[in-house]
Amino acid sequence: MQMIDNVEMLYPRINRTYHFDQAENRSVPCDALAENAAYETKFLMTKEQAKALFKCMAEAYAEKREKKWPEKLDMPFEKHDDGRYIGKAKLKGAYSGELTKKPMQVDAKGKELPEDFQLTTGSTCNLAVIFVPYNMRDHGVSLRLKAVQVVQYAEMTADNPFGEVEGFDQDEGSDNPFATKVDAVDKTKELPDDGSDDLFGDDEPIVPKKVVKKKAPPKVEEADASDLQNLVSGWDDE
Repeated sequence: MQMIDNVEMLYPRINRTYHFDQAENRSVPCDALAENAAYETKFLMTKEQAKALFKCMAEAYAEKREKKWPEKLDMPFEKHDDGRYIGKAKLKGAYSGELTKKPMQVDAKGKELPEDFQLTTGSTCNLAVIFVPYNMRDHGVSLRLKAVQVVQYAEMTADNPFGEVEGFDQDEGSDNPFATKVDAVDKTKELPDDGSDDLFGDDEPIVPKKVVKKKAPPKVEEADASDLQNLVSGWDDE
């Protein structure tokens, strides 16, 4: 058995068997005995990792090669846009009608993961594979997947097919007081000073302000009746 260490998983489908559906134009879950049913994954390797793996595969091919087989092993990896190389490991759901055992999945400590554990793209893993040299319509060495150890797990995210466009914004004009999370301490500092700040962190006691009573306005002495009469009669003269 060959170990392939610290590779990044790409579209792993190991939790159950899948096959490619022409109508849906994608891989879909299927019964292990369905046509082309398989457990499979692609993985990303550095150039150095790819070279080392290719060398091991070439040695396995040379050891198994028959006289009618081509002498040289063709390049088995596809180059990724970022310069790394894409490998592929696969295990059919059945060979000659006999069901295969699902590849084991374990965590970094070697503890077996739940039966329904679903590995994600971006996770870093170690792979255990068996080299199977062949010569049919083409020739090469297939990597038969036996087990996966999850070293770093990438959290699963929902696939959102949409980008940002102009239009409805759920937060715009919202009266919901919980729409924006506000730090309670900072928020109180924005309010007018009512003395409440002293209750949260100030060691000095609050001293009530002294209430100063306002003096009553001076009494207005009653005007002489004759003065009032003169004032009123003055309005008629104008």
